[in-house]
Amino acid sequence: MSPQHLDLSPLAWAGWGLLLILALAVILALWLLAVRAHYRLREPRPTPFKVTCADGWELTLYHRAPNVRRFREPVLLVHGLAANHYTFDFDPPYSLAHVLAGAGFDCFSVDLRGTGRSARPPRGRRSEWTVDDHVGIDTPAILDAVCARSGATRVLWVGHSLGGLVGYAAAQGPEAQRIKGIVALGAPVFLRYGPWMRLAIALGTAAAWPFRLRHTVASVALAPFLGYLQIPFSAIVANTHHIEPRTQRQVYAHLMSAMGRRVLAQFRDWAANDAFRSADRRTDWRAGLPSLGVPLLVMGGRADALATPAAIEAQFALAGSPDKTLVMLGKEDGMAQDYGHGDLLYGTGVPTEVHPPIREWLIAHATPVAVELQPASAEDHGEG
Repeated sequence: MSPQHLDLSPLAWAGWGLLLILALAVILALWLLAVRAHYRLREPRPTPFKVTCADGWELTLYHRAPNVRRFREPVLLVHGLAANHYTFDFDPPYSLAHVLAGAGFDCFSVDLRGTGRSARPPRGRRSEWTVDDHVGIDTPAILDAVCARSGATRVLWVGHSLGGLVGYAAAQGPEAQRIKGIVALGAPVFLRYGPWMRLAIALGTAAAWPFRLRHTVASVALAPFLGYLQIPFSAIVANTHHIEPRTQRQVYAHLMSAMGRRVLAQFRDWAANDAFRSADRRTDWRAGLPSLGVPLLVMGGRADALATPAAIEAQFALAGSPDKTLVMLGKEDGMAQDYGHGDLLYGTGVPTEVHPPIREWLIAHATPVAVELQPASAEDHGEG
């Protein structure tokens, strides 16, 4: 076609622009699907099931049953900010759920509201939530479901980062009697950050307008390049030198979840004011730690920029539990490496340095039961 026959009107340009955008969207969607398929986890996935909260928000929980159940209390595994249930139920050797199921624990992991398969709000509700919702609405529904499925009356709570903080707050409220012990990994109640960290949190909050920071697409799209390049601010999240490149790619392909604007605003308040409190600032969860009576295992990395060693040691000293244990993870503690935040979960030393103390502490605080001859069904270990 000769140039004089081309329709160069604004409407035509708009049409061609729309077609180009649609084509790029299709290419991006296919790329994301291909990345997730290529870096899929190889082990059979846990069994998912739905739980409806009091406000109508539907959560997804995941059950990994032991071949032989040896303990009465199930373990509830709770992820941190911008993550989902893959935090603890990953492929071996970096899956705590596999380790604990192998030891005889009934294991339940969760996608908290706004993450993973729990991302969609109830019909007619805006897609906003706070940490208060995790504590006061998600937790009762989760405990109801886990206790009903396991036949237990109490659970052992294992949380990373935000997941540990939610456990601390829940153990100060009406659900305290259903939590037998808490393992908190990299979960700081003191947030004394420098100006660069506060700036990063402020930028994340601004970018989350109107409802969420939707960084998941970028995380999945860039996953195949990890190990060759470093995503900005990723050094804050983890010491990537301690995480194998393929594991990094799998983590970014499956673990990352959107961060709610109101949750980020709450973190901004905590960081600006060195606080750990409710969104309305009326409930000071840190002030409640001295009266906490639940047994605690507090763990922190020596190179963690989010849960600094000083913060972890200070909260351990503050906690009033008569049964509490502190495990710091660094070279000065006899470890092979100084752990950061995310490498508490996926660092190369995790199977030999992080998982064993968690497993042994949980065994020591669980109630043994007579061995039940209950080989796990295909449903309990099948694809979800």
